[in-house]
Amino acid sequence: MLFQGTNYLTFVKNSLIVGIVVVIITLVIAVPAAYSLARLTGRWGEQAGILIFLVYLVPPSLLFIPLFRMVTMVKLNDTIWSLILVYPTISIPFSTWLLMGFFKSIPRDLVEAAMVDGFSRLSAFFRVIMPLSLSGIIAVIVFTFTLTLHEFVYAATFITASAQRTLSVGVPIELVRGDVFFWQSLLAAAIIVAIPVAIVYNFFLDRLVAGFTMGAVKG
Repeated sequence: MLFQGTNYLTFVKNSLIVGIVVVIITLVIAVPAAYSLARLTGRWGEQAGILIFLVYLVPPSLLFIPLFRMVTMVKLNDTIWSLILVYPTISIPFSTWLLMGFFKSIPRDLVEAAMVDGFSRLSAFFRVIMPLSLSGIIAVIVFTFTLTLHEFVYAATFITASAQRTLSVGVPIELVRGDVFFWQSLLAAAIIVAIPVAIVYNFFLDRLVAGFTMGAVKG
């Protein structure tokens, strides 16, 4: 039933594509934004970080209608690109706030010492700051990918074609029909996805905890 009666493998492929692309977009925007705000002097950086985090707290139930109109205007509705366009609006604010706390924990003296040794500011960022921020970056990657894997409201609103659905929408829609639940297929679909995710979580658990706790304490 799972593989023959549904587009389960297509759902997995769509989820992977959306997750990977959104993670890349989030890192490209959130990392430089967080570092810039973390290095702002005075209260401006902290206030800007709080304001960005407040954007993350806006519930999807208030945004899915205007966002659907925007997606329709750019003719991306019923495609996975609509999710790739919208998901960064959720992931970037939280990731920026999280990484700000992490970057604040890194002394400015390290960058200044690297520049004295001949590095440019950009080279010092990639050679010094990025390796020290690896735990925070891993936390952002895990958070963002998990978000795209489990988000339901936008995926259900923007996509109706079965071939374009992701796991979070495709599995419950096609395996729950009225009051009939195909429990064997539902549990199999959940286990197939949960096992690799659990392995990744376990592999990066220490760095993941360090990324979230340091960002929370220092931010």
